[in-house]
Amino acid sequence: MDTTSKEKNSPDRDALHKVLAQAYEGKSFAVLGIKLPPIRELLPAIPLRDGFIDNLFLLEDGTYAVVEYAFGCHKTDMAQYPNYIAKVMEKYDKGDGYFDLHLIIIYTGDVEKADPVFDCGCLTLRPKQVFLSRIDGEAEFDAIRQKIHSGIVLTDDDLMKLVILPLTVPGTEGKQRMLERIVDLAEQIPDEGQRIFTLSGVIVASDKFINRDYMDQIRRRINMTQLGQLYEKEKIEYANQKVRENDLKRAKSLLNEGIDIVKIMKTYGFTEKELLHLQDENVTV
Repeated sequence: MDTTSKEKNSPDRDALHKVLAQAYEGKSFAVLGIKLPPIRELLPAIPLRDGFIDNLFLLEDGTYAVVEYAFGCHKTDMAQYPNYIAKVMEKYDKGDGYFDLHLIIIYTGDVEKADPVFDCGCLTLRPKQVFLSRIDGEAEFDAIRQKIHSGIVLTDDDLMKLVILPLTVPGTEGKQRMLERIVDLAEQIPDEGQRIFTLSGVIVASDKFINRDYMDQIRRRINMTQLGQLYEKEKIEYANQKVRENDLKRAKSLLNEGIDIVKIMKTYGFTEKELLHLQDENVTV
């Protein structure tokens, strides 16, 4: 979950999410030691008061999983998770008694242990925990680098490791250095889909741990890839949508003033059906 931005979804965020939604399909959390069914779908981000729930997955068995990256394990840190759960249930629980949600907390290299249970009396949480401090980031990095240089195709597990490797290092400076090395290495991956997944994944996973200016530098480097083209496409679509919304508001205002519908059709290019629908008192824009 990204707590660094209080703005609503931007075209860049939406484009990044769409790329990851396609790339995560079929991958699993097994590389992290978590036994859950494979990922069916990365679901749309859910806005919070001060950020987003970005890492929400629908699994192959129909259950859900929220993944949170954390560098602290105090009770004040845990207190935010019931809000996540409530938001996800509000959106996806059909009320049929079959809703099942997994909370996965991935602790960065700054945390070596944490209480497995959060109990505040009326509520008890038992998240699945992953401690990246137990992963030898340098060894994993070297192994994947050798594969790439030898022309060996990376596996899904390799890609999942690359995404979280910057977080295996304690301290902000260490994370930044590892992230830069991962980005350099990712740009050497021959397969474009794997390259884009890695670059997109590390941005989302490391977003709230890395200096904002530094992350913007990484985004600019990614703009040289297909993801950059998708960013531009999303920005154009976003701008076009805003123009259409403004035109709808003007058209509705003219309809309310009694202006001839044919004149409005010629001015804004809307069909008669669209304008009649807009004229419905229940339609707001």
